[in-house]
Amino acid sequence: MGKMSPATLRLVLLVSCCHALVHVYEHSFATVEQLVVADDSFDIVPDFRKEVSGTLGNCLRLPFGLCALAAGWLADRFGAKRLLLVYLFGCSVAALGLWLAPALALLYLSLFALGMFASIYHPAGIGLISLHTRPENRPMALGYHGILGSAGIAAGPFLAGLVMNFGATWRQFYLVLAVPGVLLAVLLAIRLAHHERQSAAGNVDAPSDAREDDAHWPSYFTLLALASMAGFVYAAILHFLPRYLGVGLREAGLGFEGIPEESLRNYLAGVVLLLGVLGQYAGGRLGRPTTLEPLLAAFAFSATPCVLWMAFAQGTDRLWATALFSPLFFAHQPLYNSMVAKYVPRRRRSLCYGLSFTLGFGIGSFGPTFAGWMPSDLVTYSALAALMCVVGTLALVLWRWHGPVVDGGEGEEAMT
Repeated sequence: MGKMSPATLRLVLLVSCCHALVHVYEHSFATVEQLVVADDSFDIVPDFRKEVSGTLGNCLRLPFGLCALAAGWLADRFGAKRLLLVYLFGCSVAALGLWLAPALALLYLSLFALGMFASIYHPAGIGLISLHTRPENRPMALGYHGILGSAGIAAGPFLAGLVMNFGATWRQFYLVLAVPGVLLAVLLAIRLAHHERQSAAGNVDAPSDAREDDAHWPSYFTLLALASMAGFVYAAILHFLPRYLGVGLREAGLGFEGIPEESLRNYLAGVVLLLGVLGQYAGGRLGRPTTLEPLLAAFAFSATPCVLWMAFAQGTDRLWATALFSPLFFAHQPLYNSMVAKYVPRRRRSLCYGLSFTLGFGIGSFGPTFAGWMPSDLVTYSALAALMCVVGTLALVLWRWHGPVVDGGEGEEAMT
């Protein structure tokens, strides 16, 4: 495994903090969705609250995916560094809009804006990391990036539970979320300027070699299909995760005195999602240019029985099923992001990441709507388990195309 220079490692960790925050924003509505749809100011009919929650989640996630393509093009055109600052300031403003939203229509609009600004992060942030790393150390760099991302996914429910445990409302939760975006933007601007000075002095990793300009488009487009299905599973499960665990608590007759149910279910969701850190680390640690495809297939097939278990689980079994699913599922992310860099040329890196996340998060945005309208958890999670099988199968196809390779080179020249 190639080592990163200290300067590059510091840049990777700071950009990864931006990754953590984008997932706090992405899942912020999922942590408070039951409180939002029960808010009397929106006058939502009780029998349709879950359905409305699903469409609100869709409204946040759709631009989170669809705008990523434009964000990738802009990052290649104007620089990923500038786009990251736009993302941070824009999300802070959108969070203030959610704090103030007096009507359901403005709630939809503010969620859409939050998703649009958050969509900038992945093509800009991952593109920036991929350009400052080499094939040998990129999986580990993206593993660190994924670890902070999983920490952010878990931090959202923890933060929501903590804020509400102190008697705050869901609106005040969004007011709190407006603060870290501004602070992180200031830190990032300072650090990026310092990193440019170190680059000029030659104290950072050298650029990747000429093989990084190779393009393997059939593999890339197959990878996009894989990302779309994995993104659908991701969004469908995570949007309703606190609700799913809350049902398990009630069925088991468990309760913790002094902790409101809306806080407790978020704490449990946070614990489950924090386990994703283990998967991110495993994927980054095990990943090599020659083993990305078979590892992704192995983790996808390993996560499939967990999703199927979620379809049948009752009571506390729901907690165990999701706790096992989390590290197995999230292990694919550093592998997947390394594969994008493996298949596309450097000059189109951010754009290709943008298209990847447009499909992954854009098609995935319909996951909450799907889960919200399905008649039962049995139907919902059985269908999602089937999709995970397809994800694993497509990874095997990519492994068949590339096969054993030497020194990180690709074996698909004949195809292109």
